[in-house]
Amino acid sequence: MLTCFSVSRIPIKFLSLLIIAHIAGLASANEGKAFTNGECIECHDKGPNTQLPYEDILKHSIHQGFSCVDCHAGIKELPHEEKLTGVNCGSCHSDETATYKWHGRLSIPGGEDVPTCADCHGGHNILPSSERDSQVNPVNLPATCGRCHEDLDIVKKHEILFEKPIELYENSVHGKATMGGIYFAATCNDCHSAGGTAHRILGPSDPESPINHFNIPKTCGKCHRGVEQDYWEGIHGKLTARGETDSPVCTECHGEHGIIAPDDPRSPVSPTRLAEATCSPCHESARLNEKYGIPTGRLRTYVDSYHGLKSRAGDVTVANCASCHGAHRILPHTDPASSIYRGNLQKTCGRCHPGISVAIANTPIHGTPGVSQTNAARIVQRIYIWAIVIIIGTMILHWLLDLRKQIKKVLQKKQIARMTLGEVWQHTFLMVTFTVLVITGFALRFSESWWVRLFFGWEGGFPLRGVIHRVTAVLFILASLWHLFYLSTVRGRRFLVDIFPAKKDIHHFWEMVRYNLDKQSVPPRFGRFSYVEKAEYWALVWGTAIMIFTGFFLWFDNVAVKWFPKGFLDVMLVMHYYEAWLATLAILIWHMYSTIFSPNVYPMNPSWLTGKMPIDWLKHEHPEDPTVSQAALAENDDAQEK
Repeated sequence: MLTCFSVSRIPIKFLSLLIIAHIAGLASANEGKAFTNGECIECHDKGPNTQLPYEDILKHSIHQGFSCVDCHAGIKELPHEEKLTGVNCGSCHSDETATYKWHGRLSIPGGEDVPTCADCHGGHNILPSSERDSQVNPVNLPATCGRCHEDLDIVKKHEILFEKPIELYENSVHGKATMGGIYFAATCNDCHSAGGTAHRILGPSDPESPINHFNIPKTCGKCHRGVEQDYWEGIHGKLTARGETDSPVCTECHGEHGIIAPDDPRSPVSPTRLAEATCSPCHESARLNEKYGIPTGRLRTYVDSYHGLKSRAGDVTVANCASCHGAHRILPHTDPASSIYRGNLQKTCGRCHPGISVAIANTPIHGTPGVSQTNAARIVQRIYIWAIVIIIGTMILHWLLDLRKQIKKVLQKKQIARMTLGEVWQHTFLMVTFTVLVITGFALRFSESWWVRLFFGWEGGFPLRGVIHRVTAVLFILASLWHLFYLSTVRGRRFLVDIFPAKKDIHHFWEMVRYNLDKQSVPPRFGRFSYVEKAEYWALVWGTAIMIFTGFFLWFDNVAVKWFPKGFLDVMLVMHYYEAWLATLAILIWHMYSTIFSPNVYPMNPSWLTGKMPIDWLKHEHPEDPTVSQAALAENDDAQEK
């Protein structure tokens, strides 16, 4: 009774204070409590993405013996909040945390997409880098880095130039060596880590970055010490040392992530590719040649030489650029230590040609293109040039005389009109403008070809190509309009009726196929125009319309882009280019055979020159042509008169 009475007499306010103090005391006691791993494992019995218990995971970790709250220090009560704040590795690894302030171009800590400690080292299964299963073991490091650097979304978001660096690396000499268990082969950290620590990865623009242009030789030299020393002693290394940004370093010749062995034919430093794939991009650069006073045309003179031709044929033992100039310790020819110094040439050439004389060894290699390097070679060259001019010229003259005689025989036969003078001139204008358009049009696409240099190789000649092409296009259009006007005349309308496709043309086609396959004894009887001529004409009409239509859009592209998207002009360009190919090949194969190379009309059908053709040819080619019967009547009249 006393107790109840006493409690009942305690003021409510004081009782509330006692309860609050009691609860606070309990909380304080719980806060200071160090939870055991067993208490954590009661809920977290399995690790993420694995069926292994946490106890087994931690048993193999470098953090074996740590309690959960050593890392997850933010846990104050059980059960804790569902989402915990990140683990602060810096509480133990303060030096690494202080060093890890940048990852490439991305600042940390807490930056979006920047890898955390766990991203590289793992979470609960952290192992020393020396262990095979560690995420940062040299064998596994490419896969670890690849989780971000092979992610195209991340690569594009941060404008990283290499989209598939790990894929390239795994197929490189370094990657294959690492995958084969050679742990000292270069991996990601060896090339990208600054200051000897993998936690300090800097972008290539940072002067301290090991992949900065001026530091790359030192980076590669960590493994290739002798090569690095040779490089710094050579002209390329001296230029790099003095701050020239256009001097080649290791990666410009060998590649970066996808370095492959020199004996691999795909390698840019393989014997058969070295000159054109590696050395020529710099030594054929007009800007660099002018800047450093280097003679031009070195690649061409090498390719035209015995060595160059053998190399192109696939000979990997023949001399290439590195054979004479050296691979890494490349010195100017004026340096007495250079392999191409005048006094050293006999020794250099003697490596392939034992016993070579001083005179032959000093013969210029990069001289006049071709084999004309010595006086004797130049004399032989001139003899051959004159022999070619005289012999081939005589052959051409003989052929022209024979052709003249054969054409004269054709013209001496009794002729019948096939085309009027106006029709002959229409064909002539079409033929000339078409030929000029083909030459000037394809010259733009194949501007480096020998025949383009032959036509437009003079100074300022190539811009004139465009003028000729457009002027000729206008003349071609005028010739087309002339033909349209012709079709409105009486003869033109008759021509249009006769040239229009008919059902019988299909029958004639199959009859001709059967005749040529010896399935029937006589050829089809054509009228004024055969299916061959009809196909030519309507293909010409179609091609002319396409070329004029697309040509106007390409000519006035500045106006076209205001009304149409760029994709439209791309379509116009494709149509114009491939329609030109179609028309050119059709003329060369279809038209030229039927009018020149067919044995029935060789050396040619003269109607394109005179408008007439031999009567016997017309009877053979077009027996159903009305003019054939007229010719027969005329022959009968002549016979009766005689």
